[in-house]
Amino acid sequence: MKKDQAEISGFVPQKEIVYNKLLPYADKLDRESNDILAQIKGNLGRAVQLRELWPGILFWTRKLSTYLRLYGRKFSKEDHVLFIKLLYELVTIPKLEISMMQSFARLLINLLKKKELLSREDLELPWRPLYELYESILYSKTEHLGLNWFPNYRAAASTKQKMLNFVRKRSVENVLKTLVKSCRLYFPESATQEMLDEWRPLLCPFDVTMHKAIGYFELFLPTIMPPEQHHKGFKLWFDELMELWVSVQNLPVWEGNLVNIFARLANDNIGYVNWDPYIPQIFTRILRSFNLPVGTSLMIVPRYLTNSYDIAHVVLWVSAMLGGPQNQAQKQLNGLFSSIASFYHPSNNGRWLMKLMKLLQRLPASVVRRLHRERYKKPCWISPVPPSHRLTDQDVTEFVESMKQPVLMAMFSKTGSMDAAQALQNLALMRPELVIPPVLEKTYSAMETLTEPHQLTATLSCMIGMARSLLSGGRHYPEGPAHVLPLLMRALPGVDPNDFSKCMITFQFIATFTTLVPLVDCSSALHEKNDLTEMERELCSASAEFEDFVLQFMDRCFALIDSSTLEQTREETETEKMTHLESLVELGLSSTFSTILTQCSMEIFKVALEKVFNFATTNIFETRVAGRMVADMCRAAAKCHPAESLRLFVPHCCSAITHLTANEDVLKEEELDKELLWNLQLLSEVTRVDGEKLLLYRTQLVQILQLSLRLRCKQGYTLACNLLHHILRSTALTYPTDYCSVPGGFNKPLQEYLPIKDWGRPGDLWNLDIQWHVPSVEETAFVFYILDLLLQPELQRLQKFAQGEQDMSRDDVLQSLCIVQHCLLGAGSMLPPLEGPPVTGLVPSMVILEETKLYNGVDYDMSRENYREAICKVMSQLLHYILEHSEDDTKSLFAVIKIVSDLMHFKGSHKHEFDSRWKSFNLVKKSMENRLHGKKRHIRALLIDRVLLQHEMRKLLVEGCEYKTVHQDLLGDLLRLSTSTYSQVRSKAQNVLFTALGTYNFCCRDITPRVLELLKPTRTDVTQQQFKGALYCLLGNHCGVCLANLHDWDCIAQTWPAIVRSGLSSAMSLEKPSIVRLFDDLADKVHRQYETIGIDFSVPESAVLLGQSITKSTQPTPHMGTPTDQELDQGLALQKAKNKEAVEKYEGLVKDLLQCLDDHDLPWKFEQIAIGFLSLLLRDDHPLPEPAVHFLVQSLNHDALVVRKMAIAAVAGILKQLKRTRKKVPISPSKISGVTEPEGLVAGDRPGNDWLQYHRDILPHNQQTWDTFCFVEKTHWGYYSWPKKLMVYAPPNEQPQDLCTENMSEREHIIYDQFTDPTFISQLIKFLSLEDRKGKDKFNPRRFCLFKGLFRNYSDAFLSVLKPHMERLAADSHESTQRCVAEIIAGLIRGSKHWSFNKVEALWQFLIPLMRTALSKITVETYADWGTCVATACESRDPRKLHWLLEMLMECPLSGEGGSFVDACHLYVLQGGLAQQEWRVPELLHRLLSYLEPKLTQVYKNVRERIGSVLTYIFMIDVTLPYTGPTKSPHIAQFTERILSKLKPLMEGDEEIQNHVLEENGVGEQDERTQAIKLLKTVLKWQMASAGRSFSTPVPQQLQLLPLLFKIAPVENDDSYDELKRDAKTCLSLLSQGLLYPEQIPLVLEVLHEIAGISSWHARFSVLTYLQIMVFYNLFTILNTEQAIQGVRDLVIRLLEDEQLEVREMAATTLSGFLQCNFLTMDASMQTHFEALCKTRLPKKRKRDVGSVVDTIPSVDLVRRHAGVLGLSACILSSPYDVPTWMPQILMDLSAHLNDTQPIEMTVKKTLSNFRRTHHDNWLEHKQQFTDDQLVVLTDLLVSPCYYA
Repeated sequence: MKKDQAEISGFVPQKEIVYNKLLPYADKLDRESNDILAQIKGNLGRAVQLRELWPGILFWTRKLSTYLRLYGRKFSKEDHVLFIKLLYELVTIPKLEISMMQSFARLLINLLKKKELLSREDLELPWRPLYELYESILYSKTEHLGLNWFPNYRAAASTKQKMLNFVRKRSVENVLKTLVKSCRLYFPESATQEMLDEWRPLLCPFDVTMHKAIGYFELFLPTIMPPEQHHKGFKLWFDELMELWVSVQNLPVWEGNLVNIFARLANDNIGYVNWDPYIPQIFTRILRSFNLPVGTSLMIVPRYLTNSYDIAHVVLWVSAMLGGPQNQAQKQLNGLFSSIASFYHPSNNGRWLMKLMKLLQRLPASVVRRLHRERYKKPCWISPVPPSHRLTDQDVTEFVESMKQPVLMAMFSKTGSMDAAQALQNLALMRPELVIPPVLEKTYSAMETLTEPHQLTATLSCMIGMARSLLSGGRHYPEGPAHVLPLLMRALPGVDPNDFSKCMITFQFIATFTTLVPLVDCSSALHEKNDLTEMERELCSASAEFEDFVLQFMDRCFALIDSSTLEQTREETETEKMTHLESLVELGLSSTFSTILTQCSMEIFKVALEKVFNFATTNIFETRVAGRMVADMCRAAAKCHPAESLRLFVPHCCSAITHLTANEDVLKEEELDKELLWNLQLLSEVTRVDGEKLLLYRTQLVQILQLSLRLRCKQGYTLACNLLHHILRSTALTYPTDYCSVPGGFNKPLQEYLPIKDWGRPGDLWNLDIQWHVPSVEETAFVFYILDLLLQPELQRLQKFAQGEQDMSRDDVLQSLCIVQHCLLGAGSMLPPLEGPPVTGLVPSMVILEETKLYNGVDYDMSRENYREAICKVMSQLLHYILEHSEDDTKSLFAVIKIVSDLMHFKGSHKHEFDSRWKSFNLVKKSMENRLHGKKRHIRALLIDRVLLQHEMRKLLVEGCEYKTVHQDLLGDLLRLSTSTYSQVRSKAQNVLFTALGTYNFCCRDITPRVLELLKPTRTDVTQQQFKGALYCLLGNHCGVCLANLHDWDCIAQTWPAIVRSGLSSAMSLEKPSIVRLFDDLADKVHRQYETIGIDFSVPESAVLLGQSITKSTQPTPHMGTPTDQELDQGLALQKAKNKEAVEKYEGLVKDLLQCLDDHDLPWKFEQIAIGFLSLLLRDDHPLPEPAVHFLVQSLNHDALVVRKMAIAAVAGILKQLKRTRKKVPISPSKISGVTEPEGLVAGDRPGNDWLQYHRDILPHNQQTWDTFCFVEKTHWGYYSWPKKLMVYAPPNEQPQDLCTENMSEREHIIYDQFTDPTFISQLIKFLSLEDRKGKDKFNPRRFCLFKGLFRNYSDAFLSVLKPHMERLAADSHESTQRCVAEIIAGLIRGSKHWSFNKVEALWQFLIPLMRTALSKITVETYADWGTCVATACESRDPRKLHWLLEMLMECPLSGEGGSFVDACHLYVLQGGLAQQEWRVPELLHRLLSYLEPKLTQVYKNVRERIGSVLTYIFMIDVTLPYTGPTKSPHIAQFTERILSKLKPLMEGDEEIQNHVLEENGVGEQDERTQAIKLLKTVLKWQMASAGRSFSTPVPQQLQLLPLLFKIAPVENDDSYDELKRDAKTCLSLLSQGLLYPEQIPLVLEVLHEIAGISSWHARFSVLTYLQIMVFYNLFTILNTEQAIQGVRDLVIRLLEDEQLEVREMAATTLSGFLQCNFLTMDASMQTHFEALCKTRLPKKRKRDVGSVVDTIPSVDLVRRHAGVLGLSACILSSPYDVPTWMPQILMDLSAHLNDTQPIEMTVKKTLSNFRRTHHDNWLEHKQQFTDDQLVVLTDLLVSPCYYA
């Protein structure tokens, strides 16, 4: 095939859309695509060389995307590479407007999509330009100041809006991410090393840059490389990142990103990475990240919920690790599923369920994808999986086995059965014999019960997905097909009028199975053929039931229809239309019935046809509900075999209609006879069939049309119009006529063809053999005959009416319009589109912007009248006539609007219909595809549908149509309707107008001025309706164009000032809420959708060269050659002119808006809108014009709060624009430190970065040291590794001078003058210290930016004016004043970054006392603001620059003056500052720790909590990460030792630890014990704060605290306990979830064993709860060491024999939990151990004295016997949902103890009732496991004794 093509097109296409070859006009497409491609290449190459970004390049790249949609990648490899390189150049143009960048990026992603087409040899793309692009947008330095508007979130909007904004912000981010993902395959081999050099220096775990760096690694690192290059690829980073992942705990934000990298690496390099050493840890962490609830009182660290792993990547990773020699991953996977299986049971529910279901649904799909890649995919340049690591059949079987149990449980889950159905579909592809039988069993039983319909819906939806696997049977599952008939027959009762969901799923089920099976009775083949296998004979004999099935199905449907007639379902008064549910049932019914008939043999079809014909003709139905359903069934029959069906229906209906209308009066009646209506409806539906079969009956049909179109009754002529529409459509359109599952149908004799061989057969794409209906000459003639006969007279009547020559009633006009509309809908595909001269002069361009014409299989006959133009003329006249004479005839106007819409866009199909069909096609494809074998093996009907969709898409692709004068007139009419009197007319017309605006090129530029005309304040004749209409036209609808916000200077410069000026129009009234709301929406939409519009449209030389290569390329040769030199010069000149013009338009727009604002009559609302627009116009590449700067600075003191807020943000932005750049110089760290950097990776504190840290003795205290100091501002530099070039600011003498009045620019002067004016400042401060929303205000970053900018740009020029205000504010303890001073101080400190030493020193001399004052007045409302203030001030600053501040904060924070609250706040503020400094202030951390240590016994709770939090930060830096040396900051180990020695007194005694009640720091020195208790409370706070925050947990230290916690922690959950006990309990819960490493497990177990021996039973009880959580959260790590399993088992079995009853019961619960998650197994030794314990003899009861004490202590024997019973009961409870082989015997053993003494009897009863509760659902199944004798015993036990016995 490709060879023939190569001759026509001259090249071998990369990969084209195969469906094009199956279109009826396929032979014309090669020429067409060649022409279009040549046109695109010529014009695109030319546009690039002429440097015309807009419209040229943009227009032709859009055409290229359309080409991709139409033909796929139908170009040569050379062209493919050229297109990619050109777009790569365009996307990475530095100053490119964002909207253009996105448009290029989307096309580039599309070109790179099929990675197998281009290898790394064919294409290489540099990575750095992409990184720079990504960095500049996602980490933009100017976006938060409003200098760059990306399509993203804006000021607060409604929640729905927020959602949309979120999606849009994400859209840029997602486009960029997808772009990087598509490009990273082609990064050069040196890229990995370069990326590591670039981003390693950012890896500082305490800093946000860590997340950024890991995010970059995840996104950019290439993982697909040939094996011989792996040493330049992942081997450079794998060990480093893997060790980092293994050693980090507590899920920091970036851990998820690491998992994503590993998952991708594993998937791309199966067999080249050895995961074995890490597998237990990987699975442990995966299990932890599900956050499953275990044990009784589990506290979950909130961070675990937000940062858990992405399931999609987990699934990818797991499926890539399966297989290989040991297949270790499969063993762990078995463990994983058996440990979480019970969570899938439908009775369990929680927020973790979604994750588990996703895992279930995605994992089989992922394994299928992998199998496809290993076994069926065409080999390409990507290296294949080595044979040693491919999945063997054994591996696949094991995998399916491990998933079977959970999937079968999840079928009935609370979240619906969809996830399980998808999982089963994929599992059945791999191993049908394992999964289908159990589901079948459930399905049969569900079909028999009447009481549980949800079971039926669940099982049927699962069967639908498995249908193809069931039918294709194959060698593993040959008995599959035998189930089809029983299933179909039993499904019939599901067609039930009373249960909607059951009915729908049954329809879907029947349709799915019948699509796959030819319904042919083959039973006669048994006698004729003797070469059949046993299975085939069985199927042949079964197929005799098909006829029965079809007839029974029809009876069911008739019953359904009878019960849903209008009379039955509604009162008279209700609506006549179908309800939503009814229309769904109608759809399900008709599609299922049509599928059944399509698949029938002719014999069965005839019987069915007879039956449906009798039903339809012997009854009369109302036409709304039941009638529609019956007519649909008849239509289905007619579609399958038109000749046979029409022979019955047409004569019958025609004669009935003729007979009923024989009397002339009938035509005039308002209400028609039901029988007449029903026959019309029936006739209109059965004519929707293959057109050529209709021609036989044309005379009868035309006769009926002439009769019925003039009926007076509206219902009557509407049905007649439908008939007209359908007759025209059937003859005029191109469509396939058969959808049978086998080409050619089933009507061959059985000797030649045996249909049962085709059960479940997929369609063959290369021999689809589609039967197309293409209009013949006769049919075309018939269509035009009807139009001449019926449309012509209507148009003449309407024209006469419109010219006022003839009078018509409104009903008549409507009737005529209805006929016109249906003619247009029916014959639209035959009428050529509207032609005429194009509208010129809208956009200047040096490139041709022409539309591409696509051939649609219709050759327009130009000799006949073009009715489209005729209708167009008449409609225009009619519309003006109605608007002038009877504007309230809205119904006619609605009809006219519809017709106008169809005149422009309708060529035979509607866009919305196409979209919904495309959606449903994809759904069906998904539910029935075979992902394992791939290669488009869908069923035939689906493939034919796809080809038809391809044909429709060609008709509908209308982007970039030429804008002709005809369209101009139509849009003018629509605009007139859009601003007419009636709101419904307006909104309908507006929707059509918006669609048209998106269709024709550049028509917005023509329409906008006409809309704005209505808003002009000078027009006095505009009504309020016109005014509102015009505003709506500007606003646009949610998906179309928004005229107010086109990304183009010309349009914005017109619309924005016009919107503001419309406030002066006479039609504008702020009293009308609808108008106010419109203006709000408009302003909101502009703010939301505005993206900074470019003012630099330069195209780089590199792109121009590529443009030349495209023009010079051949095959196909471009339409036009290289531009001449003169044109090239002209292009360059135009580019310059365009850039200049853009700047002028920008400044013009600003001037215009300011002019509007000068007008004093402008209402306040419009003033605010204008200022809002002005604030959008700030940009980072061009300063704001001076008048605007002046205006905005003035607005800082505006009366309205909204304006002040906008002005604050804007002035901060202006200050950023005016910022002077500072000089930077590279330095060499090793020269400063005098230490040479060691080889290899050494991170953390080391001699080489010691000079960056804070040392009290070498701080810059005078001018000279200050100037020579090397300040490094960013905290992360130097922690992990040094960047290749470390840039720091040059010394002060090389920097630009401070601003003084002489060297200021005009703009700087404006700001300087205002801020040195005392009255302006005092007014400003007054406003800033007002409160906005009480209790909601927070430290405002915008105001901080304003002050930071002021002090940065003007150094201390304004300090003198501000000082008195700041002193006043600091002394006032009110919330808003404190907040204001905090904002100024933060701005001051950050702004003083480059001040000279004496200015800085003076600043601190002023600030330190000020802050002391303020901090002493701190209150509940303001402490958070001060924390933010100090944290903001210290962020990204060298600590040695801030030594005054840090030393001030370190002065005894816990002075006790001002009470405990002030102390806690001081600590909080200090913590804010130190936390920002991270690892660079070890000295301060040591000082703080030694200051705090004696104070740990604080009495006040709030101080204790704060100390706990501070300690967490102090020890945060003490991490055990790979390649990291020991830190100089405080170490946890040493601190813990000191603490433990103080807690000694509590460890020793056995008495209970009580909380001391003394709350005064009181009299005399208390004893050690009290001190220790106080200390313990603080330690607990610290432990709670650090759980989940620190990167690594010091397990050995925690273990020393454990015994103490176990002693204190209470057993019950009770809030009345004191704080100490509650905290101890919480701590235990948090510690038990900690992640353990293999070497720590024995230590923990040892401690637990020890505690299990102490006297307090509370402690022993808590050991068990601790153990449950610890084992589950470290499951696979513990399972990996035999010794640990043994240790846990011994501990539990030992505690089963504890003397305390509660402990024994808890031990039993724990044991059953371990058995249930397969941590321990129920082996013979355990069983015999328990059975032996059970047989312990109990001592005889002796009479005792009443009241003697002895009774309360149970005897040792009783305990042992109870332990045995508990052990057996644990075994039973461990399998709640199934019956293993050992269970019946154990139940029998237990039943023997039913009459023992308490507590044994109680245990046995509980166990039995639990067994009964959990096994009750599937008792029929479980019964099979027991013998008859056992069942007798069991029944006795489980049935409660009779009350009367």
